[in-house]
Amino acid sequence: MFNRQNKAYVTWFLLAVTVGVYLVETFVGGSQNVNTLILMGAKTNSLVQEGQWWRLITPIFLHIGIFHIFMNGFTLLYVGQILEPMVGHWRFLLIYMLSGITGNLASFAFGANNAISAGASTSLFGMFAAFLALAVIYRENRFLRELGKSFLGLIAVNLLMDLTMSGIDIWGHVGGAIGGLFLGYALGLPGIKRPKMIYRVLSMIVVIAISYYMYAKGMVVYG
Repeated sequence: MFNRQNKAYVTWFLLAVTVGVYLVETFVGGSQNVNTLILMGAKTNSLVQEGQWWRLITPIFLHIGIFHIFMNGFTLLYVGQILEPMVGHWRFLLIYMLSGITGNLASFAFGANNAISAGASTSLFGMFAAFLALAVIYRENRFLRELGKSFLGLIAVNLLMDLTMSGIDIWGHVGGAIGGLFLGYALGLPGIKRPKMIYRVLSMIVVIAISYYMYAKGMVVYG
């Protein structure tokens, strides 16, 4: 049904950048040092409100502690090697980066003002949700349907765990999943004229509208 691009080049590139940034964190002052995290671009709502908008992007590559980067790095490598060959390199990169940004925007709009956020989990939830979109679009494909069910369960379990654990940015996860869902629907699979262009465009408009709303809300709440 779909053409697979065998090599997950973007996945490995993103993993290399993430590990490289973690090593810089470690040498600069430690990945669990608050000053180091802020220096390197962790998201704090007050600083975004002051105009440091890049803090909605840079947290995707920052991690707090070895366990944090190990879990997220492993998930990126495992899931990326499934998703990237399916959707293609540039589609995968867009899903990863833009869903990470929507996740950080959700954290900015609804999260605690004094919290420091970092990690690729916003993007990872976007990857999970992209499978849901593909399962809906191409529901006649059993492989995609089963993948969609598996990742829906993974999202649900992780969100339930978020509710029981402290220090977890659940809004970032929810925002990342919403972004990934609509982006997956907008981009679809390469070489297949589904969904229709009008639905793709509408999905992108939804992503832009939601992102704008969350940014505006964050600026009002914390301004």
